[in-house]
Amino acid sequence: MSLAAIEQTAGKGAARAARRRAVSRGEIPGSRAGGANRRPGWVTYALLGMVLVISFYPIWYSVLLASSDAATIAQNPIPSLIPEGNLLANIQKVLESGINFWPAVWNSVIVSCVTALSVVLFSTLAGFSFSKLRFRGREPLLVFVIATMAVPSQLGVVPLFIVMTELGWNGSLIAVILPGMFSAFGVFWMTQYLRGALPYELIEAARVDGCSMLRTFWHVALPAARPAASMLALFTFVGSWTTFFWPFIILGADNPTLPVALQLLQATHFKDYSLIMSGVVISTIPLVLVFIVAGRQLVSGIMQGAVKG
Repeated sequence: MSLAAIEQTAGKGAARAARRRAVSRGEIPGSRAGGANRRPGWVTYALLGMVLVISFYPIWYSVLLASSDAATIAQNPIPSLIPEGNLLANIQKVLESGINFWPAVWNSVIVSCVTALSVVLFSTLAGFSFSKLRFRGREPLLVFVIATMAVPSQLGVVPLFIVMTELGWNGSLIAVILPGMFSAFGVFWMTQYLRGALPYELIEAARVDGCSMLRTFWHVALPAARPAASMLALFTFVGSWTTFFWPFIILGADNPTLPVALQLLQATHFKDYSLIMSGVVISTIPLVLVFIVAGRQLVSGIMQGAVKG
């Protein structure tokens, strides 16, 4: 039906609403379609380009310093935009230094993977409980969990160190993994997501089919939470990979994670920024690979979660 016919039969308000819907779908020639059909202009591309350059420059600056040497950096702290030829030699020096580099990489992989998986599992369980289960004290308990994010983690370092020492875990990876297995932000994140993404009807249908609560969570809630869980896993992995404060306190020089090993590299080669930045570049490569491998799946999962049936 044409817009004129709609205006004659239903009024001007209905005609304006029909026109807006047609414009959003791109059905009216010469109109600017909104939503997904709207093509971004040059201003959008310019802003995105600026953000990309600003975000990439710290990594490029690290590569420039890593490809230089100590004497050149001392003379010119701001290098040229073209890398020099010492990058591979500096990386070789880092790998051959006495900082237990490869054990540190393996320790970081173990800590980051275990922490990310545990945070996703426990946060999704808690989010499912807070968002879809009815029990006494649900809202005050959720508020308490969220309020713990306002407490700086540094305040708990001393009692946590005492507990780990009493348990005999001082210097072991379990002392780093255990405190990071739970996340108040992860609980809040999954609770807010599951409130809108998981209808009660699916839970009721699973319960009618004879599923227990754990099977309902595993077969219904967990697939529905996949987009948010993917983002939470990625952010947790990056945070665990780059964390320095607690591993530096609880782990020794014989069993470090990668950020602690880089600190030992700085202590070994005093103010040799070319070697330090070479270690930084090496530690950044796994994160870049994770984003490249998981980026497309992450975006597709988010888009699937954003589509309403």
